[in-house]
Amino acid sequence: MSLRVENLEYKYNAGTALESYALKGVNLEISAGEFVGIIGRTGSGKSTLIQHFNGLYKPSGGAVFFDGKNINEKGYNLKELRQKVGLVFQYPEYQLFEETVLDDVAFGPKNMGLDAKAACERAVEALHLVGLSDDHFRKSPFELSGGNKRRVAIAGVIAMKPDYLILDEPTAGLDPQGRDNIFLLIKEMREKTGMTIILVSHSMEDVAQYVDRLVVLNDGVIAYDDTPKQVFKNADELEKMGLSAPQMVYVAQALREAGYEIDKDAITVDEVFNCLEKLR
Repeated sequence: MSLRVENLEYKYNAGTALESYALKGVNLEISAGEFVGIIGRTGSGKSTLIQHFNGLYKPSGGAVFFDGKNINEKGYNLKELRQKVGLVFQYPEYQLFEETVLDDVAFGPKNMGLDAKAACERAVEALHLVGLSDDHFRKSPFELSGGNKRRVAIAGVIAMKPDYLILDEPTAGLDPQGRDNIFLLIKEMREKTGMTIILVSHSMEDVAQYVDRLVVLNDGVIAYDDTPKQVFKNADELEKMGLSAPQMVYVAQALREAGYEIDKDAITVDEVFNCLEKLR
């Protein structure tokens, strides 16, 4: 199973004087089980790209394939696709609306056609997976903390058991502790389920620490597609795109310039600290 885009193009205001490209000839394939990060400055095309993955946007050119089938061909079942490719938007808690946490998470499975009992079972499983106990189930989602609201919103997508889970800035607006908790949740969830995860983020530190593969978008085209360690060796080029490397890349560089033997692949706090420990 894979998600693939071929020569993907998307124009805003097509056919008008304000026509502009959001995506230009993008080729990308994401296979089952991968944990892929997508980064780029604001306006680089990140959100536009991921909304093609489950058919929310229709390409101006090129094609999107899921499990070998073109999702934009006439008769393709987009409702079924959106159950397999789940998308969690920024600030997903704004989409919570049911009276209880359990009802909110069960809404998606019910909409898939599951009966009340099966939908409830799915909701309970998803809520446990995101680390919420039974004590939360009968509460109003609006009574919860910001971090727990985010967990409920993510659970609502997980309850539909997607093969691919797309997260658009999942920690936006959270405090440092809430951000760390969400990323630990994502890591544990992937380990337990083997789910393919696509993470859109502005945080270089987070993608350096968690993802296995990193795609960099710049002005609607893919500039880099490699491991985080390889991508962040191009710090100067990333800066020209309005991005940066993780802070530890610059710290490690300064230490090397000061005469310390720091591994050039060290891009996280733990990796730089381990290098310093070895020097001791």
